[in-house]
Amino acid sequence: MQYRVSIAIAGGMVCLLLLAATTFGQARGRRMPNRARVEASRGINPDPSALRVARLHYSGGGDWYWGNSALPNFLKYLRDNTAFPIDTLEHEVTIMDADLYRYPFLFATGHGVIDFSTEEKERLRQYLAAGGFLFVNDSYGMDQSFRKEMAELFPEREVVEIPFDHPLYHCFHDFPNGPPKIHEHDENPARGYAIILNGRVVLYFLVESDIGDGWEDAQVHNDPPEKREEAFRMGVNIVTYALLY
Repeated sequence: MQYRVSIAIAGGMVCLLLLAATTFGQARGRRMPNRARVEASRGINPDPSALRVARLHYSGGGDWYWGNSALPNFLKYLRDNTAFPIDTLEHEVTIMDADLYRYPFLFATGHGVIDFSTEEKERLRQYLAAGGFLFVNDSYGMDQSFRKEMAELFPEREVVEIPFDHPLYHCFHDFPNGPPKIHEHDENPARGYAIILNGRVVLYFLVESDIGDGWEDAQVHNDPPEKREEAFRMGVNIVTYALLY
């Protein structure tokens, strides 16, 4: 069954029509049992045509479940500040799950190592080549290991750092200096790395930025409101790019 999303996006000077056609069907993803997800979904009747985002449950020892308020908060922001039809439930999926192709957008975060098996690499390659998108937010400590995984996913493709004039940084909100620095770790600049297929970013890996921290409940990291807003806006750009390009 083909999944086709038609979205009118209005915001600031942007008014776009989204028509993303890939092989994704209606979702029935499993819910992660945490309070943030229950609060995020309270009173919401998911639209069967809405965009569904899944948190990637990966292996390798990294804490894939990190920041359990981040994704629900971001999905609510996306719903409230754009015209995207959004399922605000946070779903959970592994690469080998039968439900994988029901989620056009995957989110992964955590600290430490992501380690894909040979079978997982092959399935993820197929998913990305079919139009899926994976956004990986490094909370800290996964940079070297995950860039190695990226190189092994598509050995014929170069892992590239996205230049600041790339559409991903300008397709909805304008980020002239590239990804925002939300959470400080090593005083290094924020960087975005990508795998590009047929001229399109299909995997975006954000390091030394940690917009996921900015998505979490305000009291978790005590980030100032303007930093949290930057984090949410960068997330809007990533989703907009994933579905429009």
